Formats: sequence, structure tokens, C-alpha cells
Amino acid sequence: QLQLVESGGGLVQPGGSLRLSCAASGFTLDYYAIGWFRQGPGKEREEVSCISSTGSRTNYASSVKGRFTISRDNAKNTVYLQMNSLKSEDTAVYYCAAGSLCNPVLVGRHYWGQGTQVTVSS
Repeated sequence: QLQLVESGGGLVQPGGSLRLSCAASGFTLDYYAIGWFRQGPGKEREEVSCISSTGSRTNYASSVKGRFTISRDNAKNTVYLQMNSLKSEDTAVYYCAAGSLCNPVLVGRHYWGQGTQVTVSS
């Protein structure tokens, strides 16, 4: 019953943009820090971004800094990941997780979504 649901993935060409959404079902995200993670083919899972419960603090992996933007709208119980200037290396399944804080990576990962596929290819 308690779920995180990712959406917004798809197939885009290099240089394109996508906006991913992470929505909570059965609980509120107001008091959780949220992290976005990805796992590409043949690669280990990595954290790409984290946002504090209030949205006052955001962190980014070096590989996406300047291209990705994390934000949240607690009134809509949703966290977003805006992805611009996409590269083939960004191809992965993207997951969101709810935890305690960003320090700078997400601590206390209580809930996970099932992921959404992002494919960057010409």
C-alpha cells in the first residue's frame, strides 16, 4: 500500500530533455529527504541527486551537475528530476527513494519505487 511511483521516462535523442516524477501513494513525502538513483546496463547503482525534506538543500553527482535539477512540491506529494542535455551515458533505469536526510547522499532509505527507463540514443 505504501509506494513510490516514478514516471516520465522514455526514449530521447542526445541533447534532449525529460522530466521525471516521483509520487507517493499511501503516505506523505513532507518529512522525507528524496534521492534519485540510476543503474545503467552493466553498471552499479549510483545516486545522481538528493533533496532535503523542505527543499532547502540539494546535492548532485558530478556527472550530472549543471544538467539535472531536482525539485519538490510537497503540496502535490511529488519530487521531480529535470534532465537536460542528455547523453548516451545517462541511459539507465531511474529510481527514487525516500529517506531521512541528504548527507550528502540519501541516508535511511525507507521506500523505493520500481523505476522508470530512460534511453538516450540516436
